Amino acid sequence: MQHEERRIQLIGVSRGNQFSPNHINNDAAILMKTAEKLGKKGCEVKLFSETEFVQRRIQAEFIFNMARDHATIPYLKELEKTGSLVINSGQGIENCIRQPMTEILMHYGIPHPKSYIIPTDQGFTLDLFPCWIKRGDSHAMVKEDVVYVECREEANIVLADFRNRGIPRAVVNEHLVGDLVKFYGVKNTDFFYSFYPTEQSHSKYGLEAINGKARGFPFCLDKLKNYANRAAEVLQVPVYGGDCVVGPTGEIRIIDFNDWPSFAPCCEEASTEIAGYIYNCIIAKQNSH
Repeated sequence: MQHEERRIQLIGVSRGNQFSPNHINNDAAILMKTAEKLGKKGCEVKLFSETEFVQRRIQAEFIFNMARDHATIPYLKELEKTGSLVINSGQGIENCIRQPMTEILMHYGIPHPKSYIIPTDQGFTLDLFPCWIKRGDSHAMVKEDVVYVECREEANIVLADFRNRGIPRAVVNEHLVGDLVKFYGVKNTDFFYSFYPTEQSHSKYGLEAINGKARGFPFCLDKLKNYANRAAEVLQVPVYGGDCVVGPTGEIRIIDFNDWPSFAPCCEEASTEIAGYIYNCIIAKQNSH
């Protein structure tokens, strides 16, 4: 008599609420939906919070996660070293912290605004107004982590605030004039979704209002998809999202890139594609043994 094939067991790790500004429910939804779709593929999924995952030293051969905490990332890397398959990887998540993300995108020539990395314990000396000042040491958690400034006085106030909050470095991006476009994608799939956030009221902090209502500047979607896939490759994040600005001449520049975003406007379709990607990675790993 044949034994029933053992179900694939894997764990999912949710994102700490402090890393889901104004998107707690959306972030929970995409993780739950992905777990549900993996269940339909015959997988047995257990979900853990970031805190529980680290404190209990949970181990598994297959892990999918939306983790971002400074304590979680090294633990994910540790598990990867001992053979666990982790999606997105600890290194990929770390690469999406503002400073390394900026350095990697610039190094690989991904179209990006003019950017500088500066210490917060000195005065603002750049002549780059208007511009954005963003905390360099982590993903944005509060509105004050990403600030639009128009003069040196405003810039120095932001740097002083960063300093007071123990943030040692800031990333400065030139402000780009054009339409803000958000996008989501999943590696090794045809899935790619883009939209104007101002038209869907999809926002973390309401900062999209600075670029104003989308004017619908024409651009090449295939070009955006190619830029996004290239960024995902160099940042090592197969489940990704981001923001770009499309200029009046159709020029595209990526201004932000995220490891496993909420996929809020396309949760159903995205979760199917993410689950398929994870499942295929598991099968590939099993077949390589």
